Amino acid sequence: MEKYRKILKQYWGHDDFRSIQPEIIASIGQGKDTLGLMPTGGGKSITFQVPAMTMEGVCLVVTPLVALMKDQVSALRQKGIFAQCVNSAMSRDETLAVYDNCVFGACKFLYISPERLQNELFLNKLTAMSVCMIVVDEAHCISQWGHDFRPSYLKIADIRETLPNTPILALTATATPQVVDDIMTRLRFAQPNVIRTSFARPNIAYVVRLAEDKEEQMLKILNRVQGSAIIYARSRKKTRIYTEILTSAGISANYFHAGLDTKEKDRRQDAWTRGETRVIVCTNAFGMGIDKPDVRLVIHIDPPESIEAYFQEAGRAGRDRQKAYAVFLWAKSDKALLKRKLTTNFPPIEYIKQLYCQICNTLTIGLDSGGGHTMEFNLENFCRERGLQTSQAYSALAILSLAGYMQYEPNIEMSSRVMFLVERGRLFQIEEKFPHLDNLIKTLLRSYTGLFTEYASIDELYIAKKSGYTRQQVYEKLTELRRLGVLDYNPQKKASYLTLLQDREHENRMVFSKEAYDDRLQDAQRRTQSIIAYCTNDETCRSRQLLEYFGEKNAKDCGACDVCIAKRKAQREMVALPQALQVFVRQTLAEKDATIAQIAEELKASKTKVAEIIHEMLSDGVAEMTDDDKIHLV
Repeated sequence: MEKYRKILKQYWGHDDFRSIQPEIIASIGQGKDTLGLMPTGGGKSITFQVPAMTMEGVCLVVTPLVALMKDQVSALRQKGIFAQCVNSAMSRDETLAVYDNCVFGACKFLYISPERLQNELFLNKLTAMSVCMIVVDEAHCISQWGHDFRPSYLKIADIRETLPNTPILALTATATPQVVDDIMTRLRFAQPNVIRTSFARPNIAYVVRLAEDKEEQMLKILNRVQGSAIIYARSRKKTRIYTEILTSAGISANYFHAGLDTKEKDRRQDAWTRGETRVIVCTNAFGMGIDKPDVRLVIHIDPPESIEAYFQEAGRAGRDRQKAYAVFLWAKSDKALLKRKLTTNFPPIEYIKQLYCQICNTLTIGLDSGGGHTMEFNLENFCRERGLQTSQAYSALAILSLAGYMQYEPNIEMSSRVMFLVERGRLFQIEEKFPHLDNLIKTLLRSYTGLFTEYASIDELYIAKKSGYTRQQVYEKLTELRRLGVLDYNPQKKASYLTLLQDREHENRMVFSKEAYDDRLQDAQRRTQSIIAYCTNDETCRSRQLLEYFGEKNAKDCGACDVCIAKRKAQREMVALPQALQVFVRQTLAEKDATIAQIAEELKASKTKVAEIIHEMLSDGVAEMTDDDKIHLV
């Protein structure tokens, strides 16, 4: 481990690793496929950044978190380590430059989304790269039993065919035993290899508070617990409502959800990260990859759908290891709400079949046709026109995808596309008649191939640099060429697409496997019940409940949650009663000999009262005092 410690000291300034970091580093350093389970804030990035620095080639980091990409790339560059990321906001020219840096060995870390792994440009460049390690962050997303399953993650293992000897390091902070096994299977581990530490976060006090008036409780808690806070709400509308309540009460707050444009999301997130906004009220679209260590409070004003989601969101508090609170506001009506949510997530089979037929009819797809075709499709507009609930329809499409019928991909960034509609010979006539378009036509022909037979993805910024025009001028000239019928030009846009995975099937012949529907429904029901049990179990320590859910057998009471505090209070009240105190004193001495002071300290009782009880026991001959002043039961 000495070479790794030198790297740690040189670039990160730390003398040694913590927790299970050395075990994970040693395992991946030996070329073993490794699954690391560490709590949020446990230092997962160190486990791949340090060993990669001792290896030849680029470390490929697959993550769904754009914010994490940017933050880690920036942090590595500040340390003098060349890291880059690729995201949908980058031009083709910029993306190519990043890939070329990786091919020629100039880049040490490449951060990329799982969707990008299916990109033809990336796959072509990957064959020329020397990749030392593949890191899969948020690895639970690859498991259909994980709380945040993402189909794009299933493609990660495919690159092992290109890189058969490259080890994989999978990392997550939330995984049940079932998910752990599924991760290793889907990533095609050479052999099972799990390195784990406890998910316990002793600095976080978990609290469940029964609250019918949640808004009032929210304000009370924020007034008692100072510092930065996150409030999780169920819907976009509620994030706005709660934000208005907070600002009206003089608390600095803003809301965050997936419907905001990228620039506005960044602005609000940055303001909160810098402390300019105290409270961020958000849906579950916020939080993954956010590296803000001083969050003192996380409130769930609406219930999440699983313990995994709750644990991950609550774990964003106290990453600086200082005291923090995770408060779950629970109302009796929440139980019915969670069960209604199950119906939304798993609509009846008949509903799913009807939706399938309606979509096919809308897209004019006939029986036994359409397989393999991808079409632009806006689910929100489709549902609005038919009075359907969008969230339920989206869930139905997810089930149709698992069953192998159709796949829906929302908000995909599509590059601009062009194809010439005239023969090459006619271009000379166009150039003579419209000389101001001549330079652009020649630039297109020099930059891209196959433009007369198929559509080509183009980059207006790249063309602008090659031709000497501005990007706006390129857009205007391409639009003019389209208007003249010379070419078909589809500008870059963000759109949603639907792909038929097989020819349209008659609804009476549609089959939904047990794995695609029944098993997943049962798993969702189990998760829902786990959340209800967590919020209604006032007998077992909250931290223990959470840790036991993730398979930790020997979890201990935290002493800081609302259940532990209530037990201590009840014990103090019992100890205050003389008869009860006699029982507690005897129970303590039955376990071990102890002095009067030790007994009083353990029971949090008056030393004088304990002394009186001991004096009676000595007089009655049921106890005796040893030479070291300890009391021993006879």
